[in-house]
Amino acid sequence: MPHLIVDPFERERLDRLVEEGALCTLRAVAEDRPIELLGIREEGEFFLEIKDRGEDCLIRADKITRPLDSNRIKRALKRLAEAADLTIRHSNIALSPTKPPIAAEYDKKIRDFESADFPLEKVALEVGFGSGRHLLWQAKAHPDTLFIGIEIHTPSAQQVLKQIELQGLTNIWVVNYDARLLLEMLPSNRLEAIYVHFPVPWDKKPHRRVISERFLEESLRALRPGGILELRTDSDNYYRYALEVFSVPPKIDFRVEKNRELPVVSKYEARWRRMEKDIYTLTVTAEALSPERKNDYNFTFDKPLDPERVARLPRKAVVVEECFVHFGPRYRRADGLGGVIECSFGSFDRPEHKYLRYDERGKVEYFPDSPVRTAANAQAHRLIGAMIHG
Repeated sequence: MPHLIVDPFERERLDRLVEEGALCTLRAVAEDRPIELLGIREEGEFFLEIKDRGEDCLIRADKITRPLDSNRIKRALKRLAEAADLTIRHSNIALSPTKPPIAAEYDKKIRDFESADFPLEKVALEVGFGSGRHLLWQAKAHPDTLFIGIEIHTPSAQQVLKQIELQGLTNIWVVNYDARLLLEMLPSNRLEAIYVHFPVPWDKKPHRRVISERFLEESLRALRPGGILELRTDSDNYYRYALEVFSVPPKIDFRVEKNRELPVVSKYEARWRRMEKDIYTLTVTAEALSPERKNDYNFTFDKPLDPERVARLPRKAVVVEECFVHFGPRYRRADGLGGVIECSFGSFDRPEHKYLRYDERGKVEYFPDSPVRTAANAQAHRLIGAMIHG
């Protein structure tokens, strides 16, 4: 991850940059730890995290707002070091002329799917594409289909975006997010196929498995009649678990195949075949039209935040039947014009991680963007509002 290690420096240098507003948007200081957040403008806005370690300072993008394009982070760190005249002890922000750039126009954010305008009539989804071999092969073999690849592992998403650029593909969208949340954003009866190839088995934490009754329900809603959900796994436990999940609906069409070969093989599947492991393919076919999903939830705050309530927000998670809310570190703006609160919320198995950013008038907004429009997030939003407004 791009970062700088610099000599300790006077923070007034950053305050001057905030006042100028061209590079820095805010500086906020944590209440109970030697960490600051610095808002940065670099093809959008995100936060850098400044950690005071005594003998030096570590500066890097924070986990919640960090962009997928690491070059954006490198450029921001370089501009900051120059503008604030920082003395660098170590850095890894050099832009390599030999490394291919990522195809930034195909890097999609979750909010792009609130009213997505798909460029092609046919649309398919691959969940957890890993190295991207299957996703890239499908896109080349079916140029009339838009393939949405979703991957929570950031380096894998970055590598596929580079391959899109190198191979000149135009029919792939890459999303660095949780597939279960994205699926709820997609319109009904729209997908040709959903591929879930070799998901993590999570034998010791089965609640983290991507396949579930809810995932199956959302998949059948998003698939057009005749569309398929295809699961491939080498795990005997996952295979038996998926059989149970797919057997829950009172009426469903699914088939099981063993050791079916595909035209493209990942390096992991090739290894498992050399080990003579069995590969299971379970294919579910959607049969009926589904009603359109109603997810027109409002995630704005209609009342100002009471600054005195920030200190009284609970330190432990607040749990209700369908969701939870947990407030993390609080940050006060150095100029006294508001603050930032880290917040996790939503469903228990796929929570959101955002900041609540408020100004001196108490106006509150989610940062870097609004939550995904799910029922659990909407309930959590109402709970957050009740706690910050009083």
